[in-house]
Amino acid sequence: MEALTADRGEDLMADTILELLANRRRRYILYALEGRKEPAALSRLAETVAGWEHGVPPEEVAKNEYKSVYVSSVQCHVPKLHDAGVVDHDESDHTVVLAENFEQLRPYLRLVMNDEPPESPFHSEIEFGGDGVIGQIRQNVARLGL
Repeated sequence: MEALTADRGEDLMADTILELLANRRRRYILYALEGRKEPAALSRLAETVAGWEHGVPPEEVAKNEYKSVYVSSVQCHVPKLHDAGVVDHDESDHTVVLAENFEQLRPYLRLVMNDEPPESPFHSEIEFGGDGVIGQIRQNVARLGL
């Protein structure tokens, strides 16, 4: 199988897009980063993702649950997203920010959001964020009069 690599600004192959979005934890990382201009600490992302996965606020995530998300993010998920040019990962300060190729994933990420468990707490966090994905979709639908 080919590596999921792409230069910044290079079109992502359909197989790459599908593989990147096939893993819920990678999608959660992208949901958490969407709309952020500043790099996010990987430790904070791991807390957020673990909270979404276990249905608890980030500050209530058990240490072993946090560690599982953090380790898999550092060893697998963030490097895959980075290799595809979807995120930039600064290994010196352990921060992550969306990169140029994320724009190619955005429409697909919005589609797969509909398949996320509706009871997941991330839905309410994104929905009530106003600038979040669901809020943006609602604004666009209202603007179109649908």
